[in-house]
Amino acid sequence: MHLFIANKLYSSWSLRPWILMMALDIPFEETVIPMYFPDSKARMLDVSPAGKMPCLIVPEARPGDGDVKVWESLAIMEYLHERFPDKGVWPKEPAARAHARSIANEMHAGFQALRQACPMNLAKRFQPRDDLGSDVADNVRRLEGIWAETRVRFGEKSASPGPFLYGAFSAADAMYAPVVTRLDTYQIPVSPAARRYMDTVLGSQAFVMWRTQALAEPWSVAHYEVGWTATEVFHNV
Repeated sequence: MHLFIANKLYSSWSLRPWILMMALDIPFEETVIPMYFPDSKARMLDVSPAGKMPCLIVPEARPGDGDVKVWESLAIMEYLHERFPDKGVWPKEPAARAHARSIANEMHAGFQALRQACPMNLAKRFQPRDDLGSDVADNVRRLEGIWAETRVRFGEKSASPGPFLYGAFSAADAMYAPVVTRLDTYQIPVSPAARRYMDTVLGSQAFVMWRTQALAEPWSVAHYEVGWTATEVFHNV
């Protein structure tokens, strides 16, 4: 399988399937197509009908079937669940699995205020600001509520023990990983329980690998770098 992604430094949607496949030991090759170059859109359209990353391509299993092409992060995750049912893409327990799909879809469609105010940028830590507005504050409260409820209802009682939302790492954790980075990068205050979950994600082997590779990228995108005062810079681009 071949996963095509955009810049690891900035691309939250690319992070999601990559960290899931890495955490669950699903083998794949990858190609990064950097954003905002003159040929970026054409290169992405050669891979994905949507012209956006990520996109997973699986070579045809039988002659004449054609390659399998899956774009959009959640669609890739559902494909992986069907292809590797024993890997734990979603929780095994029906109630937990239904809940995980619900909060993953809520992440996919929601939290626009936080996502727009605080673009993912793994190379910086920014000075806290108190002018993000009530919509961002509402998003943060909702995140804290989702994580707390999920851990109490499912994570702490899971047959697959662990510190993630449903015990073991799953697609739900992958979906929320980019907002974890935002809360950390922009130093947005959260509850102690939310901070513990954030530290679990940020300290996971798969995320550390992604961030290490992101910081080694040679590309910088100007509009991800303006509007905030950086208190720490983690690479020299």
